[in-house]
Amino acid sequence: MARIDTKVVHGGRDDFMTLGVHAPPVDRSTTYPLASLAEATADLDRMCDGEGEPAYSPIYARVHNPTVARWEQGIAELEDADAAVAFGSGMAAVTATLLAAGAVGRHVVAIRPLYGGTDHLLASGLLGTRTTWATPDRVAEAIEEDTALVVVETPGNPTLTLVDLADVVAQAGEVPVLVDNTFATPVLQRPLEHGATWALHSATKALGGHGDVIAGVVATDAARARTLRQVRIVTGALLDPQAAYLLHRSLPTLALRVRAAQASAIELSKRLQGHAGVLRVCHPGIADCDPDGIVGRQMDGPGSLFTFEVEGGLEAAGKVMAAVRLMTPAVSLGNTDTLIEHPAGLTHRIVDPAALASAGISPGLLRVSVGLEDVDDLWEDLDQAIAAAAADA
Repeated sequence: MARIDTKVVHGGRDDFMTLGVHAPPVDRSTTYPLASLAEATADLDRMCDGEGEPAYSPIYARVHNPTVARWEQGIAELEDADAAVAFGSGMAAVTATLLAAGAVGRHVVAIRPLYGGTDHLLASGLLGTRTTWATPDRVAEAIEEDTALVVVETPGNPTLTLVDLADVVAQAGEVPVLVDNTFATPVLQRPLEHGATWALHSATKALGGHGDVIAGVVATDAARARTLRQVRIVTGALLDPQAAYLLHRSLPTLALRVRAAQASAIELSKRLQGHAGVLRVCHPGIADCDPDGIVGRQMDGPGSLFTFEVEGGLEAAGKVMAAVRLMTPAVSLGNTDTLIEHPAGLTHRIVDPAALASAGISPGLLRVSVGLEDVDDLWEDLDQAIAAAAADA
């Protein structure tokens, strides 16, 4: 079996030799000529039942697109899954998975912290779900007779809290487990290997990697992939083929990008510890942030994000963001450039304040997604921004 560095380069390219191409082709057709009604009808029946590939024709772009399918194949290979199903955004992928899991009108167990949009979707009951929030060690007792799903994100957004997936899966029993794997990427963590049912990504982040595409994807077994495709067809939450092309274009460099950014994140988080004006730093590479030894056992590395809390709370955090010159003050993550953002005021603004506090998302907390710049340049920028904020206090 090929290793991850080979999979990212060759994933989703099985038919390139037959097609006679070297770069991913982009199929922008919305509809396809159908000379044989019988064959078209048979294909339509199969695909509307969730089958992944047409035998005769894609019929219509909402039903199937070859460019999207090739990228899905690549992600499935990275996650060691039967299949992957792509969507127009990460939140579209979350919503589709809740629908596919039969969570509408039923009970869900969720572990905080989660991405703010996911947290809001579950807490608001917009899909008719009833959510119990549990700590990782209390999942089993939160399970009810009508529990449809357990939802977890590790490393957690934004605090980088780590969760033992095998333990959560064991507690969940027969209840399927959805893992948001956006922060780790398949390069560093593959949830299905630890018993999870679905591995979900906001592909907008490191999978895309260049800040120019919005997408989501879910890797799972063949039966559940069929249901996800059915949901995608009827809801229209499809991924645009040009976006799929950009994602496939980015795939070969994924492992290189993740590891390079990770090396800088390790160094920056070390330098920040004990820095004047910084109250705490968290990165999975710091022993105190990984008390259960998740890195090296469940994760192949600590990742490219870290958080730090500045003295002075919200006002000081805002000043740090305003003072950076090289880093980009913006939401999102996994880009080639380094991004710094304020979770309580931005990505998690929509989350209940009491939930923010209990998850450790304080007013002074900043999240950094490290890019590919020189680490010393990044350090000089961060150091001066913290100093400037302190001087202006």
